[in-house]
Amino acid sequence: MFVPIKRINKDYGLPKYQTNGSVGFDFVTREKVTILAGEIALIPANNVIQVPAGYMLMVALRSSAPRKWGIMMPQGVGIIDQDYCGPEDEIKIQVLNFNFKSTSVTIPAGTRLAQGVFYKVGVVDCWKECDDEDLENLSRFHKSRGGFGSTG
Repeated sequence: MFVPIKRINKDYGLPKYQTNGSVGFDFVTREKVTILAGEIALIPANNVIQVPAGYMLMVALRSSAPRKWGIMMPQGVGIIDQDYCGPEDEIKIQVLNFNFKSTSVTIPAGTRLAQGVFYKVGVVDCWKECDDEDLENLSRFHKSRGGFGSTG
């Protein structure tokens, strides 16, 4: 897959898959950022990426981040759309410092903090609005399952 990319700071390399079996490539932080306890910060990831047509780019923290830094992505993952690729559209890693005991966290520049994964996506061309009876005829379930968390 051919993916156009612009690095903001050329001192940092291109995103890299760390092993032959890796599905996610690492983003590095472009700036040193200090995040106060309970604060959400946007950490520059040094890249503007043209996501190929038919794909989205998912950004997720590396699995060691909560344990090592006490941070997490408040929305779970970030989704980079195909049209987020203008000259100023640097990817940013949104993080929440969940150290609520007045502990700030400093993430140094050049830290491998997040990973990117490309996913194929479908886009709806036309919605067909249905009522309950139509849904029952289309579904293998003929009654409601009970709502959110119904299998738990």
